[in-house]
Amino acid sequence: MTLSNDSMTPGLHVRQGYSTNTDANEAVRELAAQIDQPGSKMCLAFFSDEYDRQELSRALAEHLPGPVIGCTTAGQLSSVGFQRGGISGITLASDQLIAIPYLIHPLSSLLEQVEKIAADVQDRIDRSGMRAFGLLLVDGLSAQEELLTASLYRALGEVSIIGGSAGDMLKFQQTFVYHEGQLLRDAAIFTLCLTSLPFRVFKLQHFLPTTTRLFVTEAEPEKRLVREINGEPAVKAYARLIDTPVAELNAAVFSQHPLMLRIGDDYYIRSIAGVEADGSLKFFCAIDRGLVLTIGEGYSAQEAFAKNFQKIKQEIGEPAVIIGCDCILRRLEMEARGIDENIGQLMSQNKIFGFSTYGEQFNSLHVNQTFTGVAIGGHKR
Repeated sequence: MTLSNDSMTPGLHVRQGYSTNTDANEAVRELAAQIDQPGSKMCLAFFSDEYDRQELSRALAEHLPGPVIGCTTAGQLSSVGFQRGGISGITLASDQLIAIPYLIHPLSSLLEQVEKIAADVQDRIDRSGMRAFGLLLVDGLSAQEELLTASLYRALGEVSIIGGSAGDMLKFQQTFVYHEGQLLRDAAIFTLCLTSLPFRVFKLQHFLPTTTRLFVTEAEPEKRLVREINGEPAVKAYARLIDTPVAELNAAVFSQHPLMLRIGDDYYIRSIAGVEADGSLKFFCAIDRGLVLTIGEGYSAQEAFAKNFQKIKQEIGEPAVIIGCDCILRRLEMEARGIDENIGQLMSQNKIFGFSTYGEQFNSLHVNQTFTGVAIGGHKR
């Protein structure tokens, strides 16, 4: 099954499509027929980890217009809303847009690579005279997102960054980013986007902190493990505080009762990935002994989206596209609440294209259960 959605504007031409064909080559060919357009400056492709990797790599290099940036996912955000499986893609064409992807591989030497990237980025910004933002895609099982995101943002200065961690449909086995004909692990792609078009980088979440506090009394930060909360085994303390039996804890429960950390004047979500055999809690992002967390309480996801869409339109006008990185836990929560179809339609109506992630990046931070995105206007205001 295929479907395309075209959005033609004076300054930015957007073509979007998807395929659910299970054959990698045929799926990419079907996608290419929908999104190919003259003057494409950037092609984003998000896809299932179940495709044959060699066939998919060849097909992406052969059929899609470059530069192609992409990764495996925990699902896509496409013209049909929440897409499960298959491949989705988008091309952006404009003489007011330049996209330069940088490969960061291996992540063990990311600091040296970031330093070189920053020098080139600054030179390009100075010569172009345009505003810039960055799109980051990273191996979602690398556990390097915190260091990578903070290092990039610090080195790049005023460049706003949004991004997402690649997924594999909750298998948690291996995740890949795509660069120049290769699917790579232990890697990230940072894409510098220079444009004279209006844009707005943003994040949203639909949880507020409660007064219930948790003190991390024992942790292994390098493994993203919390062993004790309030002096007792982490899983028992968490289950008791949310009034749920330990045996009933699962991804859906974690998504409805996330933990939040205050940084400055804002709260950021620290999501639980699972329960270890010894009763420790495994997290999707950095966690450390001594942190004070609070349990989050949800409010309307529709309301959160509506408020942000209103702000976007006030600032840049009607967007031609919104590139979004949406935590897989948000989708799981919406499925549990039976609102995933409505939210999916809302995202499609507002021209969101992106994927379900294993974590999100926003400027210097790696976060969870959050939507990070960049809205790009179709013409100068």
